[in-house]
Amino acid sequence: MSASGKVVVALSGGVDSAVACAELKSAGHEVLAVFVRMTAPDQPARSSVKGHLADVQRIAKLLDVELHVVDYSWDLSQIIEYFKYEYAHGRTPNPCAKCNAVLKFGRLLAFSRQLGAAWLATGHYARMVDVEGHWRLGRGRAVEKDQSYVLFGIRRADLPSIRLPNGEMASKDAVRQRARELDLPVHDKEDSQEICFVPNDDYAAFLARYQTELNQPGPIVDMEGRVIGEHEGVFRYTIGQRRGLKVAAGEPIYVVRIDPLTNTVVTGPREALAATHLVARDLNWHIDPAQLPSRALAQIRSTHKAAPAGLELIGADRLRVTFDQPQFAVTPGQAVVLYQDDLVLGGGWIRTDE
Repeated sequence: MSASGKVVVALSGGVDSAVACAELKSAGHEVLAVFVRMTAPDQPARSSVKGHLADVQRIAKLLDVELHVVDYSWDLSQIIEYFKYEYAHGRTPNPCAKCNAVLKFGRLLAFSRQLGAAWLATGHYARMVDVEGHWRLGRGRAVEKDQSYVLFGIRRADLPSIRLPNGEMASKDAVRQRARELDLPVHDKEDSQEICFVPNDDYAAFLARYQTELNQPGPIVDMEGRVIGEHEGVFRYTIGQRRGLKVAAGEPIYVVRIDPLTNTVVTGPREALAATHLVARDLNWHIDPAQLPSRALAQIRSTHKAAPAGLELIGADRLRVTFDQPQFAVTPGQAVVLYQDDLVLGGGWIRTDE
């Protein structure tokens, strides 16, 4: 990336984006900063958001970068609608991956171009890799912090416009140490672990309040269809869940399937969650799909270790992934992301078996 180019850095108020901004500034780039204000409908602005903005203002002043504040509350409302829709249909959504694709690297990237910037940079732990003149998304050096999984939705055409300085950092500790060296005021600020629009990270309470029609009790059944308990709404459950079933059983049982049409939660032993394959839709490719290899590593959730699998395109927008070894709790609504040599090939959204 030429030091003469203009880059917009998305500042969140945390240490990761602050270090990314400082590194680009110290490297000689013309840096602008942007803070995205988002308030969920029918919710007052949270004190944490106000605190993040105050930290962003301190960082921008210290680094002497021009700060822009944009309000994307409407866009957030669309992410929330997706979140509610997925749960209503028995799926477990990934709002962070969806937000990255639609808002951060969609709407915000467009805004950065309006400011005349060649690139948008964030504090994500992933790398942009130049492969024979083509920019690719790769895993971050900090394996335990790698966020490439939730960035798979970036459009292929937009990859050249993205920069991720923290991708080369060896660890989160290294980022914090760099922040201390740069005298950044957020060097010891705690990481945010919750979904940004869900108070106290209690998604069930959030859905119970804003999607009241989901508060419908129904049966919990075993693999043979025998009723063994009652649930308080299918949105409170996810595939592979063991805790909170409130069912007396002689052996450990897990949520195996959720049927929103009959309002039923199906449970069974752990071995019932071993999946040999999955089907994904709404695919997004970082390569020409005509060049998709027959095999890759497939990651089915952010904490999952990618597993070897065979790949088969079904028509224009479906992908069948067949694992070498059965995988635990393949969950409709989550993403499957494909890797080759730590580079993202693309991915899609897991649907029920077909």
